[in-house]
Amino acid sequence: MRQLHSVSMIVWNEFLNDARVRKEAETLQSRGFMVSIHALHTPGVTVEREVLSSGVNVIRIPRSPLWRLRKRSSSACQAINGNGSGAIGSISIYKRILRVIARLWTHLGLMLAIIKSRPDVVHAHDVNTLPTAWLASIITHSPLVYDAHEISTDREGYNSFRSFVGFIEKHLMPRAAAIITTTDTRAKFFARAYGVPRPLVLQNRPRYHLIRKSTKIRDELCLEKNWPIVLYQGGLQQGRGLDLLVEAVVSVPNAYFVFIGGGRMEWQLRNRAEDLGLSPRVFFIPTVSLDDLPYYTASADIGVQPIENTCLNHFSTDSNKLFEYMMAGLPVVATAMPEIRKLVLENSIGIVVDSGNVQALATAIQTLVEDVNKREVLSRNALLAARKFNWEEQENSLVDLYRKILQVR
Repeated sequence: MRQLHSVSMIVWNEFLNDARVRKEAETLQSRGFMVSIHALHTPGVTVEREVLSSGVNVIRIPRSPLWRLRKRSSSACQAINGNGSGAIGSISIYKRILRVIARLWTHLGLMLAIIKSRPDVVHAHDVNTLPTAWLASIITHSPLVYDAHEISTDREGYNSFRSFVGFIEKHLMPRAAAIITTTDTRAKFFARAYGVPRPLVLQNRPRYHLIRKSTKIRDELCLEKNWPIVLYQGGLQQGRGLDLLVEAVVSVPNAYFVFIGGGRMEWQLRNRAEDLGLSPRVFFIPTVSLDDLPYYTASADIGVQPIENTCLNHFSTDSNKLFEYMMAGLPVVATAMPEIRKLVLENSIGIVVDSGNVQALATAIQTLVEDVNKREVLSRNALLAARKFNWEEQENSLVDLYRKILQVR
């Protein structure tokens, strides 16, 4: 009987809506590997252990009691300030100490859980799990795979930790048996910055599936007019051009704008829309499950990605939401970052605009709102492109990488 190889993945989240990690785990599980995902547990939000329908085992580690104390304190501050937009690094020394202690406690729990699982491969997702995964790989004598989802040395909210992150990656990335990242631009950056072989590129593509157009958003929000729905889906965070998008709504009449997802900027965006008198046309839907999201996406008419060029991480992204819009057949308006520009223009699926240009953003959206025929052409192109830009078209590369590491056929 062929030996089954076990894989322990580690993430610094609750593993509720992490599409990339879920697809990688399911692919390996379906190809004969035994995959466990080690994540964070929050009582009342997650269960400590579960087995997904794919057979992937999820093990969540309880956070430190200090984390609960810090969260209560943070929630109180948010209530006083009216939002949760405080940047990393702006907290007090006392809270920083609590955060460090709590995180070290949780990392210890994650490492012990991985060691207990006796994996054949340890797979770290992003730099905040890399040291823990590396230590676990040393103790278990297992090869380490590093999956760098972002360029964390130049990323929104990471300024205070830039040097520390760079130190970690510089010393630990060359020790990994294999490195994975999300775009060609990022692969080139890591190879140059740390003197490592060019990482394997696995884009954040969804699985291939066709969802019929529906009126899901229109029905859920009770939208009365037959105006096009302009959709932004994803985290409502700084640097993603969302404040610019709200400003652009002023110049795009006869259209509804819908934001799907939560985040620190939600109330700021709501308040700005209200100040501008846009509330009847701007709507917010909380984060929905990965399984339900495609149905929401397919019920919109135009997808937008107005991300700003505020850091190298944004500059180098290709944006998972563009692939999701593509799969739903949505024409797009997106910022002309190199990877995004290439994806949009080479496949003729939308319009690209300069970063931070509100008027250009509004004009592009208005063009698609007014021109139904153009939307239909771009929509057909998007559906055609989705046939090649899907997870299934690249997942064999992940399996081949693992087989090479483990020297199996």
